[in-house]
Amino acid sequence: MSPIALTPVALTAIVAIGLSLALLVLVVLNPAGRERRLVRQNLDRGMVSHVPAGSGPVDADTPGGAALFVRRLTPPKAATRLERLLGRAGRPPAWPLERLLAAKVLLAAGAVALSVLFATAAPGALAVVLGIVVTLVAYFLPELLLHGRGQERSKAIGLELADTLDQMTIAVEAGLGFEAAMAKAGKNGTGPLAQEMVRTLQDMRMGLSRRDAYDLLADRTEVQDLRRFVRAVVQADTYGIAIADVLRTQADEMRKKRRQRAEEQAMKIPVKVIFPLMLCILPVLFIVLLGPAVIGVIDVFTG
Repeated sequence: MSPIALTPVALTAIVAIGLSLALLVLVVLNPAGRERRLVRQNLDRGMVSHVPAGSGPVDADTPGGAALFVRRLTPPKAATRLERLLGRAGRPPAWPLERLLAAKVLLAAGAVALSVLFATAAPGALAVVLGIVVTLVAYFLPELLLHGRGQERSKAIGLELADTLDQMTIAVEAGLGFEAAMAKAGKNGTGPLAQEMVRTLQDMRMGLSRRDAYDLLADRTEVQDLRRFVRAVVQADTYGIAIADVLRTQADEMRKKRRQRAEEQAMKIPVKVIFPLMLCILPVLFIVLLGPAVIGVIDVFTG
């Protein structure tokens, strides 16, 4: 059998795919990831990490060799934007920043390789434009997925806010402090708002001031109602206002806003139904009703 001859373009595509897979293996199997997970678990438990002697200090934000190479391939603004999207999406444990950066590079490299193969098989301007579009979509796909997940999470936080404030109001009126009430709501809750409250309390235990921790909470979630609540809590702490009154007022306001948003969505339904009705249902209805009449008229004039 004669050996298969590869064109330079196909060989380049195969090499690009091979390098992308090798980079993925280096990022996934990076030993620094295990140390980073150990440090984060110990911080969650309030313990001191036990790092083997001679390994040197471990920084949770210090990337390894492969991750550092991926960071160099990504513009700083893109990494910052991805970091912000990660915070809004709740920082899924399975997708740290380094893995997402590697996914962007790998998806873009794979899209370029496939686009080159397609352009070789069917050369033309359309193939080039299609390759560019596919490459851009593949490169920004992780950001699009994180943006969608962040929107869903922010919406869930907005829906949970009124009920959580009611729980905190009951706890404060029973004699607990504001942080203790927040810890109680975070422990009893199961949604993203409870997770953010636990994260805020951890930030304060790590040395952040109340105002800085609350501002970080508002910045991570990007929920306007939660931002107003944080502003009200900061003002109450500054001027000595009773926190129970603030919680009760904010809970009533959040409940009214939730009802108003539900009414607004209900009023939008008739407008949204018009387009499917005009494009899908009415044409079929006209065909069923007017079809026999049109056929009869045609038979009369042709007969």
